[in-house]
Amino acid sequence: MNPNPRQIVGAAIVDSLAQPTLLLAARRTAPEQFAGMWEFPGGKVDPGESDLQALHRELREELGVDVRLGSEIEAPTENGWPLNEHAVMRVWVAEVSQGTPAALQDHDLLRWMPLEDATQLGELGWIPADRPILDALLQALTVRR
Repeated sequence: MNPNPRQIVGAAIVDSLAQPTLLLAARRTAPEQFAGMWEFPGGKVDPGESDLQALHRELREELGVDVRLGSEIEAPTENGWPLNEHAVMRVWVAEVSQGTPAALQDHDLLRWMPLEDATQLGELGWIPADRPILDALLQALTVRR
């Protein structure tokens, strides 16, 4: 693993931080190897930005929404979830505070999926690096109930 991996941030957007029942999944349009696969929306942290500033910027650019953040999904490393040898991603649970999610950039389809149906969620065809994050999210939400 690169000693200084690229920091990526993402959001597991749910319908309610207090009583989550739905998760927003986003289908990628690029790059080619991930086109048509599902992911947590987000993106790269730019120089001079904090992780949270980048997350809010990315969600406005990609989905046209502002969010209220909940807890970070606990990752296996202090920098986040390994995506590949060059990048790691930190992911927060979030709910929309302003706007209606729309596929504005990097995605061609958004879908609200029921959290209680892990099988249906898993069958979406997630980007492989996002799948363990989905599993950790579902585990964390199960523990809370």
